Amino acid sequence: MYRLKQLADDIYYVGVNDRQKALFENLWPLPYGVSYNSYLITDEKTVLVDTVDVCYSDIFFKKIADALGGRTLDYLIVNHMEPDHAGSIRLLRQQYPDVKIVGNAKTFGMLEGFHGIKEGLHEVKEGDILDTGRHKLVFYMAPMVHWPEVMVTYDSTDKVLFSADAFGTYGTLDGGVVDAEMNTDHYWEEMIRYYSNIVGKYGSPVQKALQKLSGLDIRMICSTHGPVWTEQIPRAIRMYDRLSRYDADKGVVIAYGSMYGNTEQMAEAIASSLAENGVKDIIIHNVSKTPSSYILKDVFKYKGVIIGAPTYCNQVFPEVDSLLSKIEMREVKNRYFGYFGSFSWAGAAVKRLTAFAEKMKWEVVAAPVEQKQGLKEDKYLECLTLGKAMADRLGRD
Repeated sequence: MYRLKQLADDIYYVGVNDRQKALFENLWPLPYGVSYNSYLITDEKTVLVDTVDVCYSDIFFKKIADALGGRTLDYLIVNHMEPDHAGSIRLLRQQYPDVKIVGNAKTFGMLEGFHGIKEGLHEVKEGDILDTGRHKLVFYMAPMVHWPEVMVTYDSTDKVLFSADAFGTYGTLDGGVVDAEMNTDHYWEEMIRYYSNIVGKYGSPVQKALQKLSGLDIRMICSTHGPVWTEQIPRAIRMYDRLSRYDADKGVVIAYGSMYGNTEQMAEAIASSLAENGVKDIIIHNVSKTPSSYILKDVFKYKGVIIGAPTYCNQVFPEVDSLLSKIEMREVKNRYFGYFGSFSWAGAAVKRLTAFAEKMKWEVVAAPVEQKQGLKEDKYLECLTLGKAMADRLGRD
């Protein structure tokens, strides 16, 4: 029934699209949905690479059956045990009771924990090869990209990298599957957002994985989310390399909280000063309106970060505090930082932002600006000074 996308002589795309879920991991907005990608190799031995979210197992199994054409399934390779990719394993084993499940030792601990499966396993280690006939599948461990059991599978025959979550993006596959057959423009911003939301903490493990795989001849990257990369492999690898080194563009993201507009006026003054001093890429986020997913994306994207908050119940404004915690969790490195705050009768916001700057070890470009009640001329001028200091620091790079 299904006309399946054939990626190579005997490699098929059998993934599914999710246009129902509002929040990925119940945290991150999905305005374009998300795909769960799975791949089937129909060699002398048949091999499925990863499964999909259990909510879509019915469609998924029909696609597999169509691709198998009456054959049995010999192997399931589990590159990543997160439930959006491993959720259908128990049902798959019921459908194909003799399937051998291929993974590493850490995979199998999670496999038992999530699904109670302890039998019919084929353990692989770094550099091991699974010979399926024409294909020679080589396994490389990629721990903490972004779970400890993650590995990738390299088909040395057709030069295909099955990369688990690496090089993935938010966004469904709307007709096309391969980058060459679609307009991929919106996926690049979604790749940055996906990386910052999901992988962002693990820059060092990503760098190690990239170095490990750098000697391979890769002609196709089959991630578990988003397009299959062929023509744009170099761009995808460059993006992951840059993000994992915390490299960034010469722009500034301003994130602020404001209850009655006073802190917002400070943000506007700083932004106008940035523009007057030559900064063209300026992104302003009201933390009470913009989901943190998008703010994190811009923190990863731009070198300059300026955050402002009022004091609330003798603490920092809660939505700003939540953002600070998310940035701290990701251990973002090498940013230029400025900050500001306001209060009505007692100040606490600037103290929290000072502690944040110290914990992140970011370079602070100027003294913080703190205003009491309404914005006065002297504080307005200090905001302009903060904006200029950030512009000047960016200009020296």
